[in-house]
Amino acid sequence: MFERFSRGYYLGRLYVEPSADDSPAMCREQHERVNRQLYTDGEGIERTDRPLVVKLGTRHLAVEGDETVPADTLAVPEDVLAEVDVANPPTLQEVLLAKADRARQLLSMTGTAF
Repeated sequence: MFERFSRGYYLGRLYVEPSADDSPAMCREQHERVNRQLYTDGEGIERTDRPLVVKLGTRHLAVEGDETVPADTLAVPEDVLAEVDVANPPTLQEVLLAKADRARQLLSMTGTAF
């Protein structure tokens, strides 16, 4: 789903669709799997419900898991879609996923625990 892109990000392609919810979300099962693969180190009991930090256009989004979102899809509030200029959703878009250290840094700026 995601492949190495740079020191701070992985690159992936997801269908981006509008959401009536206030926060971005993706398929809960995929969210947990990506969390386990990319945000844990395999030592002890670790959380797999941390927000994934995804960069869509120029905007970083803290993405939660949601069982109502289809696989390979990023559901984004409509106002955010307009801001990042996503035309004709749902549409397949390249997105960047922050690596654990970068996600921790970005979330600390918003006061969100990692």
